[in-house]
Amino acid sequence: MSLKKVLLMGKSGAGKTSMRSIIFANYLARDTMRLCPTIDVEHSHVRFLGNLVLNLWDCGGQEDFVENYFQSQRDHIFRNVQVLIYVFDIESHELQKDMHYFTSCLEALQHNSADAKIFVMVHKMDMLPEDRREPVFRQREADLKKIAAGIGKMDVHCFQTSIWDETLYKAWSTMVYSLVPNAGLLEQHLTSLCQACCADELVIFERATFLVISQAVLRGHADPHRFEKISNIIKQFKLSCSKTQAQFSSMQVRVSMQVCRTRQAVRERLTHASPRRLVRRCTTRSSRRSLRGSRRTRT
Repeated sequence: MSLKKVLLMGKSGAGKTSMRSIIFANYLARDTMRLCPTIDVEHSHVRFLGNLVLNLWDCGGQEDFVENYFQSQRDHIFRNVQVLIYVFDIESHELQKDMHYFTSCLEALQHNSADAKIFVMVHKMDMLPEDRREPVFRQREADLKKIAAGIGKMDVHCFQTSIWDETLYKAWSTMVYSLVPNAGLLEQHLTSLCQACCADELVIFERATFLVISQAVLRGHADPHRFEKISNIIKQFKLSCSKTQAQFSSMQVRVSMQVCRTRQAVRERLTHASPRRLVRRCTTRSSRRSLRGSRRTRT
């Protein structure tokens, strides 16, 4: 069994426990409003892919607890860490204090777990106007990377997230993927299978959380969030099954093989189509029958 220690840290109220509950406990976003703040450190174990187990440490963000992490529990908290997930509340009015805590986390990791992967989630982005989200995120990302570079050239991966859309699944899928052993070999075999099946793409979802573990794409798709949307649909379906005490076994989705065309393409096709073909397409069966009857009358 491969046990991976994951720290989930950030200021109190940043949304750490809410995102953990959505990803691992199938909570709906609206249900997270009734969650209580985390007291000290909550431990949980999540099994992935058989032998991969996440030892998740959800660290309460109240000021007294945070100071204790860096003083009396420094070695205990930051030793043997594989992943640090630090959550920033985009609405926080204490940005300098948030940056100070983040810097202290990186310094503790540099001393105790220098090889740890670092992921930062700039959270609650839905609270900003849509036209401000990207520039605000890019500025925050640049500031965080500058701090990490000054400590020990540590690599920081930043994501803008919200519990109300697919961005949360994307960020956590990336984090979990970084822990999957032999991920390159898995993708290689998945690509071979995709080619053998003549499929556009193949995706592997983790069974419990439906996070994306691996994928092979031979032909691009217009929707970059399609995997996260599928995850959300299936998790909602599983939740509905649990409410009715039904056992979820499998789910099959069938779609019609139709080609989506732009308005311009439709106009061009209508322009070059004959009147008779247009009538046949646009009329119902009954109207077609009456049309045939009128032709017989004329003859």
